[in-house]
Amino acid sequence: MNAFLDYLEYVWNQLANIGIVDVLDIAIVALLLFWVIKFMRARRAGKLMLGIVMLFLLLLLSAAFEMRALNFILNSLFSVGLIAIVIVFQPELRSALEKVGGVSDNLKSMVDNDEMKLAIGQICDAAQEFSKNRTGALIVFERNVRLGDVIRTGTTIDAVTTSLLLGNIFYNKAPMHDGAVIIRKGRVHAAGCYLPLSSNNNIVKELGTRHRAAIGMSENSDAIILVVSEETGGISIAVDGDIKRNFTRKTLESYLVNSLMGEEKKNIKNVVTGKIFRRSDSGRDEE
Repeated sequence: MNAFLDYLEYVWNQLANIGIVDVLDIAIVALLLFWVIKFMRARRAGKLMLGIVMLFLLLLLSAAFEMRALNFILNSLFSVGLIAIVIVFQPELRSALEKVGGVSDNLKSMVDNDEMKLAIGQICDAAQEFSKNRTGALIVFERNVRLGDVIRTGTTIDAVTTSLLLGNIFYNKAPMHDGAVIIRKGRVHAAGCYLPLSSNNNIVKELGTRHRAAIGMSENSDAIILVVSEETGGISIAVDGDIKRNFTRKTLESYLVNSLMGEEKKNIKNVVTGKIFRRSDSGRDEE
């Protein structure tokens, strides 16, 4: 009983010595851990990190039970662990640093709202027409993370966004129809661009290249990617490694205005998050 009381007294003394700086320190560490876990969830990095944790636990066990050979191998492995982590997690680290380096998550401070709203209306008109005619389309809205590497894979246009221009680009006999259009500051900045495919092995096989490219782009940047399925005509949005489906023209415009212009959230009906993992009940959605 005395030992327990002594322990309680020790804990109380420690709590009594906590200052404002300590609380702030704990809060920052908690937020950092939360952000890291949220970022790695549903990404390849999550499984890799789990493997590293398992190796670390194995290292502790080998030290506790004096397994000299195993302990030597694991100690040697962890001695170069930092370099190995940088190499293995290079795509995820690059994406994370690009997002952390951002000043804002939207274009509100960079784009005239009237011009952007006009562009969104034209894009929604084009998406509605693509859906009706079963025309595949891939449109990337650049936000804070610059997409220079992706833009260099296509052709720079830098034109006013109109539904007719988008219709010409994605016409199935046009030379750039298989690539993506990059929207920068409300203008069609480039077309025929190639996007990185998602490396997530848990994506259902039914999803075709266009949707996988949209998900991959959303995993590697903060961009919003609009996809129109060539097979079903379904309109989808990929963002932060997730995909949302079943957009209509009205709900698509509401979503884009809210996300790109920072307006108050509007009620978006009949939009369901796409089931992109094997464990979900998914139907065929793509080419």
